[in-house]
Amino acid sequence: MSEEEKIETPSATTPVANAKAPVAGSKNKPEKVLTAKGKKRIIRQIPQGRAYIHASYNNTIVTITDPNGNTVGWASAGNCGFKGPKKATPYAASVVVKKVADQAALIGLKDLHVHLSGIGNGRDGALRALNTHGFNVLSIKETTPVPHNGCRPRRARRV
Repeated sequence: MSEEEKIETPSATTPVANAKAPVAGSKNKPEKVLTAKGKKRIIRQIPQGRAYIHASYNNTIVTITDPNGNTVGWASAGNCGFKGPKKATPYAASVVVKKVADQAALIGLKDLHVHLSGIGNGRDGALRALNTHGFNVLSIKETTPVPHNGCRPRRARRV
């Protein structure tokens, strides 16, 4: 046998040259993820953020942002596969929150300030689902637009 044909297998006693020992403090390194174009992106850890719940009569949309307002993840009932009148149900809202919670888990989001908008059925279901999925709800703010006197009425009809 020549030198090139010999294949050495590492035994338990011989040290492997390519093995890397765990580095102390390697847990603190930011996690890198490949994007669709193959670029590396660092996932930043955000412990606190905001959740915007828009609950209309036809749909429920949940958006999670960082404290500056940059969107981290969002989902809607239509996005989760619900169609027609099922989109406005409390069950659909809980499924939407589950999908958003999975997106928020990647960045380590735990504490939320919730902004509620709209008067649909999914409003309470989404808020309850935020609690059940392990988020700490720090505050709840009502942002539903309310008319203060409204528009000018139509003219009186002459008969």
